[in-house]
Amino acid sequence: MTEPAVEGQGEEGAVAAYKTIFKAVLEKRPSGMRLKLAQAMGKNRSFISQIANPTYPVPIPVQHLNTIFEACHFSPAERSAFLEAYGRAHPRHAGRLGGVPRERAVTLHLTDLGSRKRNAQLDALLHDFARRLVGLLQEDK
Repeated sequence: MTEPAVEGQGEEGAVAAYKTIFKAVLEKRPSGMRLKLAQAMGKNRSFISQIANPTYPVPIPVQHLNTIFEACHFSPAERSAFLEAYGRAHPRHAGRLGGVPRERAVTLHLTDLGSRKRNAQLDALLHDFARRLVGLLQEDK
């Protein structure tokens, strides 16, 4: 798999390199993959569009890598090329790439609160609670 040259382009060019690989993988998947991935990550579809667009400098958070690999069914070659480019873009995370913690999605069925704003607030509250709880539980290890 080819990736764009990033010589002399700094961190933005290195981020664009792995995002180009990610975008190519996404484009080979059936329609609806961005929505499926957004749901698996607990994010909005627009977040997926941002992290898959090489022109945006928004990096892909390391904690989402396994979810991306699993949901998008990266081939071993695609995964290897992506991780190599990701390691160049984010050398601080290079040591963690092999041990990126796996994530799993949990679906909750809640009562509709009658307003999009209130539902969004509840969703954000539950996501934040779950993230903080996992963080506390991991501190005990």
